[in-house]
Amino acid sequence: MSFIRNSLISLSVILSFGFSAVDGNAGTADSVRYSVLTPNSTIEAGAARIRVHATSNAVVSLVTDYGNWAKFISRFDKAKVVGRSADTVDVYLQVPILKGAAKIWAVVRFSPPKGVGAEQVIEGHMIKGNVDRLDAKWRVIQVDPQTSELHLEMLIVPKIPVPGSLVTGEVAYAADKAVIDVRAAAEKR
Repeated sequence: MSFIRNSLISLSVILSFGFSAVDGNAGTADSVRYSVLTPNSTIEAGAARIRVHATSNAVVSLVTDYGNWAKFISRFDKAKVVGRSADTVDVYLQVPILKGAAKIWAVVRFSPPKGVGAEQVIEGHMIKGNVDRLDAKWRVIQVDPQTSELHLEMLIVPKIPVPGSLVTGEVAYAADKAVIDVRAAAEKR
């Protein structure tokens, strides 16, 4: 009975947010939402990108300030470092949905930033949570000495079968809010 109730709640959550568009015209006037195919799911990752008037090192510093995400990324209720190894950081993330009636939570293991061509990439993968999968990939590209481009690609796979387009739209909206919030924090510094 609990599984059925939780499945219905999850489905209603996803459907209630399914109105978010995923295309180059969505987002704010200066951010862009898009979707990305991943090898890990038939559901596309929701993504967003934005220009930031700050160096890539300043942006990476904020992206890797996991314990303070809840202070400057408005979609997170909680962001707490719960483990560290020599080169990874485990972060407990909690995001309210349905106006606080339910929460998505996960412990995500983030690898250190790595250079990939002109980009710095920070990747995280869920190690436990109340969804089947949660992956995040932040990409920071130095455009000129004082400007960067910030991308966030997120894949969330719910525990129940739901049309991927509904999930991708909501995740792209969340990615959009996150890159806007990181930009605001970086440009304040």
